[in-house]
Formats: sequence, structure tokens, C-alpha cells
Amino acid sequence: MPSLDSELDFESTNDQFESEDDSDLGTPSLLEGVVVTDSDWTSETVLNQVDKGNIQLNPRFQRREAWNDKRKSKFIESVLLGLPIPQLVLAEQKGARGKYLVIDGKQRLLSLMRFAGSATDGKLKLSGLEVRSDLNGKTWDDLQSSPELADDVAAFENAQIRTTTIRGWNDERALFLIFHRLNSGSVALSPQELRHALHPGPFIDYVFDFTESSDTFIRILGKNGKPDFRMRDVELLIRFIGFKVRLASYRGDLKKFLDETVKEQNYRWNSDKDFIVELAQSCERAIEHTISIFDERSAFSKWTERGAEGRFNRAVFDAMTFYFSDPEVRVATESDDQKKNLREKFQNLCVTDRRFLKSLEATTKTTEAVLTRLKIWGEVIELIMGSKPAGLEEIEALAVEHGVD
Repeated sequence: MPSLDSELDFESTNDQFESEDDSDLGTPSLLEGVVVTDSDWTSETVLNQVDKGNIQLNPRFQRREAWNDKRKSKFIESVLLGLPIPQLVLAEQKGARGKYLVIDGKQRLLSLMRFAGSATDGKLKLSGLEVRSDLNGKTWDDLQSSPELADDVAAFENAQIRTTTIRGWNDERALFLIFHRLNSGSVALSPQELRHALHPGPFIDYVFDFTESSDTFIRILGKNGKPDFRMRDVELLIRFIGFKVRLASYRGDLKKFLDETVKEQNYRWNSDKDFIVELAQSCERAIEHTISIFDERSAFSKWTERGAEGRFNRAVFDAMTFYFSDPEVRVATESDDQKKNLREKFQNLCVTDRRFLKSLEATTKTTEAVLTRLKIWGEVIELIMGSKPAGLEEIEALAVEHGVD
């Protein structure tokens, strides 16, 4: 059988998004009371648990499946043949015994559901099978209704799936740590997917839906015209909103900051909805303005003497969108000459200003890196505009407070 993992395209932007360095995971008591157990569940048991709602898969996740039908079919073929497959990793929800969040194995669960789950729409029709090519074109219903395939039905339903369950966790950072340490060769739940599962609500649902339908976000992070399946676009928009609304509360722990932003805005949704909608739209316009200054490849990239690195850098995204989300700044930097000036000044900063370059390369572990890049870039925009862009005064005051030159 060809390697299933080789078919996934892991883009180089992965390590530019949340990592262990973005959160304080060094607390000795973090894993106190955590119990991890392994057991073998059958495919039928797994499907029953999903259908009963005991394994939580947010419906929105299903709209961003990473595997195409051929990849799903090969996974089903592996199950039918009894070949080893990576384990599922589930975390029992706090205060809800017997109900689980998915930490690792979302794509495999979605494949099982598409093939043999209770849903009647979008059923998987097997394709591209090599060992069991006789099953190409068949659905689960076809297998069940064919007496000659009864053994295959039984083999599928009774296939053993190693399942690891995590219980007794009190701090969600423990889950964050565990999925970063997973090494199963599969696609673990991303930080933002885990955040969506742990902190559901109207704000985070809005951000998901907005980025999913945004041609602008799909343009910079999507693939083949589809939104990013790891929800990095959702993380970026939450990050943007957090820095615009509550930057003063940032203390260097990005995960905590994003979690608190989500919880706060979920709670304040009824009163803040219109403001958040406006902010999301302004972020789109900031992205488009940045692309018009640079180009699609280098808009959110660091520069060297050889040119743009061409790799998405979230720190550059912070600086560009923080200021270009303001319509006055966009108007003041609209001419070709002003755009050329901005482009040259940014390139020069990356090449000659070590403080600025360090602020783009550092993790978000400290407030200094965030404030440094926002302050320096804001002052460049001030020179071009002839006046302070919105937000710069707050940045300068916070820089003084935190001892940033």
C-alpha cells in the first residue's frame, strides 16, 4: 500500500503559527492528575460513539476536511484489510464523563463517518483502491446489501482501532502540550481546532464562518480555492481582533491571550457584534492593501538582501494589518509613490534594523517583540502620513510601560 501520509501537503507555514513556545507549558503541576489509557475500540464502536454525540466533532470541522475522496478511500481500504492505522487520541471533557474531544484523528473519524456513519448525505463512494479494486465505486450501503461481501462488512465493523483517552486534566494547557508532543505520523488537531472545541460560542463561530467565505483569507492561506483546513486563518483573525481590542492585556502567552479573547468576545457578542463584524471586514481590507503595496508572494514575508523570503510570517501580518485596517491610513498611503516608499522602508528595516528584524523572528513569548514591531512600523507610517496613525499612541505608551525603546 502507498504511504497515506505522503499524500498530505504540509505547507511551510505550519511553524509560523501557534507552537509550544507561544504558551507557558513548563509548570511542573500541569500534568498532575492526568491519566492516559490505551484500549482497542472497534470501528463500529467508534461510529456509534460519534453518532451518539459522545465524540465531539464540531460540524464546522466537516466543512474543512483535508482528505480528498481518494485518500479517504485508501484509509477505509486499510481498515478493511486490517492494516495498522495511527491511533485516535481523545480527551474526556471536564464535567462530562464519557464524552470526548478529538485531539488526534479528526480526518480518520471524518472518513469513517463519510463512509459508514448515520448521515445520509455526501456518502463516500470508494475510489482509487489498489488491493481491493473490486470495491471501487461501492458505498457502505452497497457492501451491506451484497451477500458476497458479508465478510468485508464484518471485517470493517470489527476492525480494531487503538484509542488513547486522556482523563483528569484540569488545565487545558495540558491538552495543548500533549497534542504538540504527539508523533503518530498523522494530522493532529491544530491549536485553533482545539480552541474551537474548548471555547464554543457565537464569536468564534462567526470568525470561522467569515474566514471560510472570505476570498481574501483564502487567497493568502487557502489552497485550491478552499479555506485552510488547519483553521490558521481563524487563528489569524482572532489574533488581529485581540491585538486591536485588548493589546494592553497581552503578557507574552499567546495561547492564553487568544483563549481569553475568544471567551471574552463570546460573552460580549450581543453587545459587540457590529463592532466585531466591522473589524473583520477592516482586516480583509488591510490584507488587500498590503498585497497592493508588495505583491501576493511577499506581502507578509520578511526580506533579506536577496529579496523576500516568500514565507508567510505572522509577525509581519501583525504589523501590516494593525495599521492598514484603518481607512485613514489606507487613503494616506494609496498613491504609487507612497506605496513604493513604504515597500522600500520595510525592506530596509528588515535588512538593516536588527531590533526590527529580531521582533519579526522572535516568538510571541514576550510583549517586547510585539510592541517593538508595531512601534517601529507605526513610526514609519507616521513619517509618510505626516501624522500618527490610529493606535500608535497606545503602542508608544505601552512601550514606555514595558521598557521598550
